[in-house]
Amino acid sequence: MNIKEAQKTEGFLLVDKPVDWTSHDVVGYLRKITGIKKIGHAGTLDPFATGLLIVGVGRSATKQLDTFKELPKTYEATVHLGATSDTQDSTGTITEQSGCAIPTLSEMQKTVSSFIGTQTQIPPMHSAKKVGGKKLYTLARKGIEIERTPHEITIYDITQDEYSFPTLTITVHCSTGTYIRTLAHDIGQTVTTGAYCKELRRTRIGEYDVEKAQKPKDITNEHWQKYIFHI
Repeated sequence: MNIKEAQKTEGFLLVDKPVDWTSHDVVGYLRKITGIKKIGHAGTLDPFATGLLIVGVGRSATKQLDTFKELPKTYEATVHLGATSDTQDSTGTITEQSGCAIPTLSEMQKTVSSFIGTQTQIPPMHSAKKVGGKKLYTLARKGIEIERTPHEITIYDITQDEYSFPTLTITVHCSTGTYIRTLAHDIGQTVTTGAYCKELRRTRIGEYDVEKAQKPKDITNEHWQKYIFHI
């Protein structure tokens, strides 16, 4: 294959991942329609989450995926207050919290703003992070919880878009490795109501915007190459 031919079939795709698809589902679908086995992505999205997934197609592209992995991310999240989840999101077992004081608008704004900056975060058990070679969610599904080492993250900016108890919507611009589910949980702990992440959408990775991404089913065998881009 010459360079010109490779450029038509190897490169990157911006995909708008639907809800209930895993990131691996997206990769599997693209392998099927392109006939190319060497495909990977730059950063997992949880099945309940939607939004931007950068996919590398072909050997040369997958080797460059680390270029995207360290870029800052932007998320839009809906946080449900007054309840907790054992997965910190809407897919887990929900426990309602009764008798909690409802935070005022200004109290919630102050709490949300307090998370701006560099801090440590404990990865949730229900995550793809590996400890000792095993993914945490594999252990969690067996009822095993292990101690996790806090890691450093940075939240560059966080805005409170809407708040009407029990619903809070926020936009978060953060470093790679930030768990928005855990941020939602921590916000709930701070205001003492409990909280979990009800909906999550990744809108940006570095300069790449979900508005320019394609839904998987719109990427077909006949014209997938026209969405390929190079760096």
